[in-house]
Amino acid sequence: MLEVTPVRAFADNYIWLIHGKTDRSRVAAVDPGDGQAVEHALRELGLTLTAVLVTHHHRDHTGGVEALVAQFGIPVFGPAREAIPGPCRPLGEGDEIELAELGLGFRVMDVPGHTAGHIAYVGHGAVFCGDTLFSGGCGRLFEGTPAQMLDSLTRLAELPRETKVYCTHEYTMNNLRFARAADPANAATLAYEVECMKKRSLDEPTVPSTIAVEREINPFLRCDDGHVKRAAEAHAGRRLMDKTAVFAAVRAWKDQF
Repeated sequence: MLEVTPVRAFADNYIWLIHGKTDRSRVAAVDPGDGQAVEHALRELGLTLTAVLVTHHHRDHTGGVEALVAQFGIPVFGPAREAIPGPCRPLGEGDEIELAELGLGFRVMDVPGHTAGHIAYVGHGAVFCGDTLFSGGCGRLFEGTPAQMLDSLTRLAELPRETKVYCTHEYTMNNLRFARAADPANAATLAYEVECMKKRSLDEPTVPSTIAVEREINPFLRCDDGHVKRAAEAHAGRRLMDKTAVFAAVRAWKDQF
């Protein structure tokens, strides 16, 4: 099983440290927006940084890249269609990377919507999906279209149900409050909210979740469900003719929630 350690940054970011398969002291950092937070974790836990993986160009995901490269001389992997600080190996749909020092490899998925060139890393029962899929929600559409984001989320939802979802923000409780409005008949959402409330009361992360959980409770993965469609139509005040229209209405609703 993949071993992953969260590093907290800013108000609600998670930087993920992926441990080596045979030597757990060697790690790769996913979306290191804060280099100092990563360096502190490395010192405290006795770890060695061997690579950086970036999902998209936003500063809270890339702000620490240059400092970490300068200090450790490590390779950086990131989306081919976005500008990532410093030397970066460009990646896109279907590419595979081998992190030799960790004994691990990952497959790359293009998941545009939040940004135009957003990617995700899939492997070893996990997906590192940046700001595309959140637990109970999805990213805002800063650069992409509803159709693009819906396609990205649909493809992520088709990953094996046991796949762990490593998103990069602690947005779960806010997302679940909205999910209750958008999918009011969903008992699974209420049960999951109770579970997540307990974790937050102990100051524990609510993520990773799993694809199985997200398929049950995440309204953005349930736009073909009649309850979600009716709630979206009631809020929008009009009929929504297809799944993309439902998704667009739910995303616009969440933007103002």
